Amino acid sequence: MKPYIHKVKYYETDRMQVTHHSNYIRFMEEARIDFMEQADMGYEKMEAEGVVSPVMSVTCDYRKPTTFPDEIEIEVRALELSRLKLRMAYTMRVKGEVVCTATSLHCFLRNGRPISLEEQFPAFYQLLKDSME
Repeated sequence: MKPYIHKVKYYETDRMQVTHHSNYIRFMEEARIDFMEQADMGYEKMEAEGVVSPVMSVTCDYRKPTTFPDEIEIEVRALELSRLKLRMAYTMRVKGEVVCTATSLHCFLRNGRPISLEEQFPAFYQLLKDSME
C-alpha cells in the first residue's frame, strides 16, 4: 500500500503555528479511507452493503510538532485482526522523521449488530491478515 500524504493547512495550526493535536485524528481517518480504497474496500462499497465501521478507540503519541505547510506521510497497516475487530496502526513522518504514531480500533456492524469481517468480506480480511505478516 502506498502511504497517504497530508499537507498541513494553515487553518489546522494553532496560534503558535503548530498543527493542533486534534487534527491528527482527522489525518488518521483520511489515511484509513485511502488505505481502504487501495484495498478495494472503500467506505462507499461497505456502506452500499449496509456495513458501517465505527471507531471504538484511538491512541495518539505525538513525537515532534508539525507546522504549515509540512507534508505528513502516513503509513497505515493492520496491527491486530479478529473476526469482529480491526486495530489499525499509523506512522506519520515528515521528511523521514517520525512525528506521530497512533492506533484506532474498529468493529463492523450491519443494522447495529456485529458482523464477521472474515465471513462478509473474505478477500479484504485475507489482505489485512497478509499485511500483518
